[in-house]
Amino acid sequence: MARLNNKRIVLGITGGIAAYKCAALVRLLRQEGASVQVLMTSRATQFIGKDTMSALSGLPVLSELTDPQTGEWNNHVTLGSESDLLLIAPLTANTMAKLAHGFCDNLLSAVYLSARCPVMLAPAMDLDMYAHPAVKRNEEKLIQDGCTIIGPESGFLASGLQGLGRMSEPEHILESVCRKLQMPGPLHGKRVLITAGPTYEAIDPVRFISNHSSGKMGYAIAEVCAGQGALVTLISGPVHLSCPAGVNRISVSSAAEMYQECMNALPQADLIFMAAAVADFTPEAPANEKIKKQGHAGILKLTATQDILLNMGKVKKQHQTLVGFALETDEGSMQALEKLKRKNCDYLVLNSLQNPGAGFGGDTNQVSIFAKDGRRIELPLATKSEIANSLVEWICETA
Repeated sequence: MARLNNKRIVLGITGGIAAYKCAALVRLLRQEGASVQVLMTSRATQFIGKDTMSALSGLPVLSELTDPQTGEWNNHVTLGSESDLLLIAPLTANTMAKLAHGFCDNLLSAVYLSARCPVMLAPAMDLDMYAHPAVKRNEEKLIQDGCTIIGPESGFLASGLQGLGRMSEPEHILESVCRKLQMPGPLHGKRVLITAGPTYEAIDPVRFISNHSSGKMGYAIAEVCAGQGALVTLISGPVHLSCPAGVNRISVSSAAEMYQECMNALPQADLIFMAAAVADFTPEAPANEKIKKQGHAGILKLTATQDILLNMGKVKKQHQTLVGFALETDEGSMQALEKLKRKNCDYLVLNSLQNPGAGFGGDTNQVSIFAKDGRRIELPLATKSEIANSLVEWICETA
């Protein structure tokens, strides 16, 4: 079911380079059932065209207080009072200052001052601008006035610099909007623990043992669970991914660190997804200094790491649901069923490197899900976000 059915959203676009992301944002909002009325400042139209946004939203784009051709008044009072949400993305430093101090010199600011609905703002600007005390004061004032701030995120900026100030990705904004507007999801109030990514097992200060896990599957599950109303803790190995909105991320490096954080978080969790690719072995005695190539071509001695899933299965309580993951290269189903039983999982998600498009690194996956009561479901090749949606939905229905 679409999460925003019959919701009326006013999307205000201001004059920042991130305006181009609003094409994808409108598409996502409409896919969830929302009606989207786009308002654009005059500067915003220099970054993305009105025709594009009108075609995507299915409605004429509004930018002036009166229609320049007919002279008809664009009723900002109706737009502000009869909508379910006013979302402004991107929010530039200039418009932020106007809203914070009650300026009313264009249609968007007039709608903001007339809004009786929730207001969500997605700032986007260079890192030095976002860190400036004046901007911070304006942001704080808007929060005090009841606005919800989405992001910003860290990443590469239009200036060529890298840091905090990048507008949140459309998918992240969508999840924030859904949480704000939708009825409580099936995981509302539940505490969900998720692991994701690889671990780094140090050989010396500059070298390590790891694997090709990107963390995309675990992060997709975290985003879905947060969107369903869960309180999500994501214990993540080293990855190059933004944390989903509303998720509490705990960053770790080694298998030992992940084990400790998992066991600390386990007692509070209702649902656990163990999607991380944790190293099975770690160097027995990591060197304190970089090992020189000359004269050190000996054997690297390894020792087994703690089996996090096995230990969780031993101590989990009756009310807790434990979901394990397995990546196999041969006889996958047999090994998955054995692992499901031996590690006391409630569900086991299997994917195989033999299936094209599945496994590490990519944006797609193909999995089989085994339940301890003998049920099984096959999910065909799809994006990892789609797999995450289907996985969480099936577990909510069957747990």
